[in-house]
Amino acid sequence: MKKTHIVVVSAIVLLIAFVLGSFLVKDRKQESLSTLARKNTEALARDHSPVLGDPAARVTLTEFMDPACETCRAFDPFIKQMLAAYPGKLKLVVRYAPLHHGADYMCAVLEASKRQGKYWETRQLMYDTQPQWTEHHSARPELLWKHLPRIGLNVDQLRKDANDPAIARVVQQDMADARTLQVTKTPGFFVNGKPLVSFGYEQLKALIEGELRANY
Repeated sequence: MKKTHIVVVSAIVLLIAFVLGSFLVKDRKQESLSTLARKNTEALARDHSPVLGDPAARVTLTEFMDPACETCRAFDPFIKQMLAAYPGKLKLVVRYAPLHHGADYMCAVLEASKRQGKYWETRQLMYDTQPQWTEHHSARPELLWKHLPRIGLNVDQLRKDANDPAIARVVQQDMADARTLQVTKTPGFFVNGKPLVSFGYEQLKALIEGELRANY
């Protein structure tokens, strides 16, 4: 009986040590990435970065996204809900992190749509039709073109603009910033420069609401 008791107590102690160790590792990672973001604030937003919401909002949600990423698509409605819940207080800054095969070109197409004033419409269309132009986590741009006229885009002009070296430089800059901030998966989120280390809807909501309380 004593031996069983010792085994149970030892197991509980090991479990507690494991849980505490996990929290410690997470805290250290959070602090390390937060410090990295503070030292590289320019990597969180560039002049070319699209902004959704009041530019004067005191809380900024920075998203490193990939148009071919299923998880980015899944998080998009949640982000819109958060923006709608806190109008004037929360804004979204979009950065590109094309980690899937062929996604760099999709980012170029999305960036090119700005020139026709259709950026947010194109982003939504890409998410809505994503299952139709992705295959085995790879982007197949040729399958997207047929969908673009429905939002009023001039497809011929869009093709031309997507191949503009200036747009390629925008995507390359975003990727360089993603590497600087150690974004290795999409979506990668930062709230006022604080990285989302523990990934999930509730964790992102808590991080956003914590910054809202601190700034309002």
